[in-house]
Amino acid sequence: MLAFEGTEVPPWLADRLATAPPAGVTLFREWNMESPEQTAELTAQLQTGNAAALPLLIAADQEGGQLLGITGSTPFAGNMALGATGDHDLVFRVTQAMGREMRAVGINVNYAPCADVATQADNPSLGIRSFGDDPTTVATMTAAAVEGFISAGVLPTVKHFPGKGEATVDPHFHLPLLDLDRERLDTVELPPFNAAFRAGARLLMIGHYVVPAITGSREIPISATEKGMDGFVRAELGYEGVIITDALDMGALDQGPAQVVEIIAMMRAGVDLLLCMPAPDLQERVRTALERGFSRGLILEETLHRSRSRIESLRASLHIDGHNPDLVGAAQHQRLASELALRSMTLIRDEAGLLPLHLARGAGVLSLEPQPSNVTPADTTALYQPGLASALRSHHQPVTEVVYPHNPDRNDIASAVEAAAAHDLIVVGTVTVSAGQIALVDALLATGKPVVTVALRTPFDLAHYPAAKTHVCTYSSHQPSMNALGSALFGQSGFPGRLPAAIPDLYPTGHGLIR
Repeated sequence: MLAFEGTEVPPWLADRLATAPPAGVTLFREWNMESPEQTAELTAQLQTGNAAALPLLIAADQEGGQLLGITGSTPFAGNMALGATGDHDLVFRVTQAMGREMRAVGINVNYAPCADVATQADNPSLGIRSFGDDPTTVATMTAAAVEGFISAGVLPTVKHFPGKGEATVDPHFHLPLLDLDRERLDTVELPPFNAAFRAGARLLMIGHYVVPAITGSREIPISATEKGMDGFVRAELGYEGVIITDALDMGALDQGPAQVVEIIAMMRAGVDLLLCMPAPDLQERVRTALERGFSRGLILEETLHRSRSRIESLRASLHIDGHNPDLVGAAQHQRLASELALRSMTLIRDEAGLLPLHLARGAGVLSLEPQPSNVTPADTTALYQPGLASALRSHHQPVTEVVYPHNPDRNDIASAVEAAAAHDLIVVGTVTVSAGQIALVDALLATGKPVVTVALRTPFDLAHYPAAKTHVCTYSSHQPSMNALGSALFGQSGFPGRLPAAIPDLYPTGHGLIR
């Protein structure tokens, strides 16, 4: 799966498509997309230039929530918000809508859904990308997502096998060790993947993790071991579809010449597709690994034949039809995004009895939220504008807006405390809390003013400022969720959501106050 930078097909790729077409191409919002219309034109150019008899796989990361890989797409809140609703039918409807928007611009493969179980609150790269921490719930919702994407004519890619919930480091930067025994894997990590297979998933993304219980190695990534791929995924689990790697530019893998050896090992192990990024040196290493591996007899003809057969079967199932970019962000999808946002709002605590808010006409509200930023590389949040203050203003005036850095310093905190003194209510949002955010919330709580704390992404923030007396979870900072928050705070809607994952040492999965 090749990748490139630019909003048009570059000459080198046009030549490759005409002479030796790859299996497909991955498109990235930051490099390849300006608008739905331009994206549809780009995918049409790719398919038109493809000399192969079968359509190209054209993929993107459209998870929802923090990772919205399609420019202009409806900002659905994502997996953990869906988990908070407990509604499998809603999962199907949301993923079907997401799939329809992808297909409308010519994208036929989605690197989603995440089947990872959120068992580790401090996991640096999972968070709201998971449906929750209960394996059974995650399994049923993963299956519903697979069915939703398939119903829209998009091939889902279930990830990140064998489940990254317990990873304590981010594979974008380091190689995680999942030191879990087989019983644990069989009961927690693997059920969502098995459910996805039964639901019809034909693409499986392998994460870059060391899994000794499966491979017997404490050093080699599972994707580069025959025990892990052909031995476990295919022979033991019975998976017959296509296996694709996670991105090959991640820090979990060697990024020098030694990566050639790793890639050869992956192909020998049973991997079918290699997920390349635009970097020319990476793509050259992949080309060298495949050519030298085959010519030296390290990658057998039989191995390549099996992979080619699986990939061609997948491509033969695709239907290339007319694009409809006007469907992207359509009104019916915006209404569905609002439904998800409203139904996911979760009230964790209201010991101060603040909610619903009943403010005097001239009461001043201070709104604080972090500047939208990409907390992990699997993130598109920085492309959106802050929305908390505007959502509050739609219910009450006046509201003063403060947008602070993701990790505020002493001066930022001092300014916020000074502003708080002139207001009657404080609403402060946090996102995957930094040390500065924790200090900011603690300082605002110390003012004695009424404070509503809002976890704008993962619900786990409360564990870092447990003195907060009124705490709400939105699972998203996109505008539909901010609008839903405003309605819930002022009593025009409710808080029907339930925690899809426990807040360590505070509240169990399923907790939520009815208001």
